[in-house]
Amino acid sequence: MTEYGPLKLHVPEPAVRPGGTPDFASVRIPRAGSVARPPVDADAETIRDLAYSIIRVLNRDGEAVGPWAGLLSDEALLAGLRDMMTLRAFDARMLMAQRQGKTSFYMQHMGEEAVSCAFRTALLPGDMNFPTYRQAGLLIAAGHSLVDMMCQIYSNEKDPLKGRQLPVLYSSKEDGFFSVSGNLATQYIQAVGWAMASAIKGDTKIAVAWIGDGSTAESDFHAALVFASTYKAPVVLNIVNNQWAISTFQGIARGGSGTFAARGLGFGIPALRVDGNDYLAVHAVACWAAERARRNLGPTLVEHVTYRVGAHSTSDDPAAYRPKTESDAWPLGDPVIRLRNHLTRRGVWSEDRHRQTEAEIMDTIMAAQREAESHGTLHAGGRPSMRDMFEGVYAKMPPHLRRQRQMAGV
Repeated sequence: MTEYGPLKLHVPEPAVRPGGTPDFASVRIPRAGSVARPPVDADAETIRDLAYSIIRVLNRDGEAVGPWAGLLSDEALLAGLRDMMTLRAFDARMLMAQRQGKTSFYMQHMGEEAVSCAFRTALLPGDMNFPTYRQAGLLIAAGHSLVDMMCQIYSNEKDPLKGRQLPVLYSSKEDGFFSVSGNLATQYIQAVGWAMASAIKGDTKIAVAWIGDGSTAESDFHAALVFASTYKAPVVLNIVNNQWAISTFQGIARGGSGTFAARGLGFGIPALRVDGNDYLAVHAVACWAAERARRNLGPTLVEHVTYRVGAHSTSDDPAAYRPKTESDAWPLGDPVIRLRNHLTRRGVWSEDRHRQTEAEIMDTIMAAQREAESHGTLHAGGRPSMRDMFEGVYAKMPPHLRRQRQMAGV
């Protein structure tokens, strides 16, 4: 009888740890413009290679090249640059506010601004996003009130959600931004269900799901792919691969699939990878995937290859699990700088104009912050009423909640 040795588990290891030299050799980056743009009705089998490559438009000289280029005017790109700069300035002020004790919690978008800001421009009124906590660019690109976002972060008397959500877990039906789920991955099945309901009603609105690389290990992610593929739901399934979960590198969640996009192929879902730091590429892929959904061609899985520059949240210390200089080694660069360089090369932008716009945006952000703080912060000023805990949950308040409200004296 053959004797076998003891069984062992394989535990993936990150390429580098704190104190080591950053290494992104595993991120294979094709030349900008080299990835073909297939017809929108292509099936998953004929475009399998797109799940392993990376769609890029902007080259290292700031030129827009290839078949995915040419979809946006200079005016649209200037607006996109301003959206990303606004999100970055918003982050800076709200991170400072958290450090000052004005809010309990905050999550930055540094390095990921192009993903949500560019994707938003491909959507139509009534489409619904089911986001995670790092897609505030969807709101900013839609022109949502900065004051309302700040009031939600401060949980003050003007908080649109009346203190019921953690900071940064926004909600806006008007701007197609479904209330963020604190429990990760639940938004994926919610998006597919919403898309199926839209189709059942004969509506024209599509759904967009968002998830981080770490949360793809959740069972809800896989359940969503089953329903989306089976019923050809009109939904775009986004995975934001920023290389890190809260304290775990992406290889733990990815397993042996090679790429996150490749997981869609097992469900028969067309899957693409896009340079998430390339505003033009993200917009082009978003338009392609959204058109598939609108034409009843079913779901599309999109992996946005990007990098989280800052901490996962204000509760996280990335120095404990990754080198401090790793962000400097990220090969796909900074999305704001890349779009700025492209517009400068086209002659519609300049360094002076960039500095002036930064100052104008910061003035707008600080004015919004002053107004929001006039309604209270975490430890000072106005707060939501206790009675708001009991309202808006049931169409008709049940007896036990009425009793509790009476006991609370509100």
